[in-house]
Amino acid sequence: MKLADRIAEVSTKDAVKASVSYDQLRAADGAFYWLETRPDAGGVTTVTCWRPADGRRDVSPQDFDVSSGVHAYGGGSFAVVDGMLWCVGRDGLYRSRRNGGDLELVSRGAFGDLTVGDGELLAMRESEHGDELIAVSLTGAPQMRTLAESRGFFGALRPGQGLLAWTAWGEQNMPWDACEVWLASYSPHGRPENPVRLAGGPDESAVEPKWGPDGALYFVSDRSGWWNLYRWNDSKVEAVAPIAGECAAEPWELGYASYEFLADGRIVMVVQEGPRHRLVVIEPDGSIHPVDLPYTSIKPYLAAHGTTAALIGSTPTAAPQVALVHLDDEPRLEVLARSEHAELSTARVSVPTELRIGVHGDREVVALVYPPTGSAADWRAPLIVRAHPGPTASCLLRLDWQAQFFTSRGFAVVDVDYLGSTGYGRSFRESLYGRWGFYDVDDCAAVANHLLKMGRAVPGQVFIRGASAGGYTALHAVSKDGPFAAATAVSAIVDPDRWAQTVPRFQRAHALRLRGGAGRVRAATVQRPVLIIHGTADEVAVVEDVRKLADELLALGVGHELLLLPDVGHYVATSSQAGTALEAELAHYRSVMAAAASVQPDSQDCQR
Repeated sequence: MKLADRIAEVSTKDAVKASVSYDQLRAADGAFYWLETRPDAGGVTTVTCWRPADGRRDVSPQDFDVSSGVHAYGGGSFAVVDGMLWCVGRDGLYRSRRNGGDLELVSRGAFGDLTVGDGELLAMRESEHGDELIAVSLTGAPQMRTLAESRGFFGALRPGQGLLAWTAWGEQNMPWDACEVWLASYSPHGRPENPVRLAGGPDESAVEPKWGPDGALYFVSDRSGWWNLYRWNDSKVEAVAPIAGECAAEPWELGYASYEFLADGRIVMVVQEGPRHRLVVIEPDGSIHPVDLPYTSIKPYLAAHGTTAALIGSTPTAAPQVALVHLDDEPRLEVLARSEHAELSTARVSVPTELRIGVHGDREVVALVYPPTGSAADWRAPLIVRAHPGPTASCLLRLDWQAQFFTSRGFAVVDVDYLGSTGYGRSFRESLYGRWGFYDVDDCAAVANHLLKMGRAVPGQVFIRGASAGGYTALHAVSKDGPFAAATAVSAIVDPDRWAQTVPRFQRAHALRLRGGAGRVRAATVQRPVLIIHGTADEVAVVEDVRKLADELLALGVGHELLLLPDVGHYVATSSQAGTALEAELAHYRSVMAAAASVQPDSQDCQR
């Protein structure tokens, strides 16, 4: 079977160029703003504005990279008020005197979660000693005040009428494990007074506080086992709309907005159920109504103006889009920006199907299976199993051009929601602690073995790849007997104990909770060829660890290749070297397949 005769391959350039990402959508000054990261422009992130009368335009300088390093993963890196843009660059906080003008440095440091208050900008600042809540005057020469300090972590500083809310969690926790919502009396240019904890604790993650138009403080808590919306109204905390689904994303970044208020008293909210997202509207009486949209994946960045909600959504056949959902008498959809470009506008794509298989008794593993592009119903192909990062992330039902890069070349791709993924409740998310490198590997292998048994995957041509925590999973998967013929590890974590010492302070608690499972990846146990791709500027998983592993593999004569990408950080897929990484990964699989074919020259299996 030669798919090249029928299917146009997605070129490396197109796969990378199509991977424009949109983030941090928000409403301000009668307009919608968001971040655009464009790999074909060197991965620079720009603030873009859409205004009904003016359309879409960039409002940050062309070569300025709006990027926050706070808590290693950033978030909340810009705010707009009265035509002035405040944003975070790699070396500090900036502002422009007019929207679209030159930026001036206000203060050096790691800032995030920028929020506009009454005459002041509120933000979180991180140092090696801990976090600070700060306020900066909006007019005149910026004056900066510290409102609170902690050896732990802060986020979501949200001003209300005479009150201030924020989130906090300790050094030994991640925000999805134990996060608290705090409240204090506050007046602009003053300091928080008489703080009290409203929600959260050792076994509860309370996130995303926000003041409603009714004066109540809303937040999302997983006290029921699911992240659901709650409300505090001076006397008690009550559930707003109980749902057996996740109404917040795992808070790797600051500034998430999983729900928003409409002008008519309704609330619009994103709900995740496994690999799917949906948008719902909560009526004032608490009833919940789904919104009929094509999107199956929605980012945790909702914004609203009047009865219009803005979101970043995608589908299995449409890459991420910034869209308006008009929720008046006749709901309608208006797309403001889309990431496809002309060369891919007519490209055929592989649409995934959802697979559920039973493992370890009554537990299920969910996976998304992408068949080779244009294949028949009874397809059989080389298979790439992808272990997502996190490991608290999840596989998402959305168009992924880097998956299409491989499916257009005759491969099948499968994304696995292994134990520890978000979208299945708190218990599922926590169950990987102390078993990392075991349960995640077992789940990926179970999916691969199922597809082999069903005759979909070709024996000897089943591969596993992963990035960050997924890279650790991939390396351990080829360190034991199993279905995988080779692995690709991108930005991989290699040694959990050492990682706990070198990882940025935000993630140290995660490293400590995860470790205790399979331990360090040992070169002596690696049984299959591995490709290791790593950026030399990676601050999350330092390059020295993979260099050491590569040296050990070389000394033992274990088949491997180390591809170091100069000046690239942790996110290879959105870097200027994303194309180089894709081509190397493809060559890696083809070389393993060619070696197998030379041993079995009579094989009739599909390969290209």
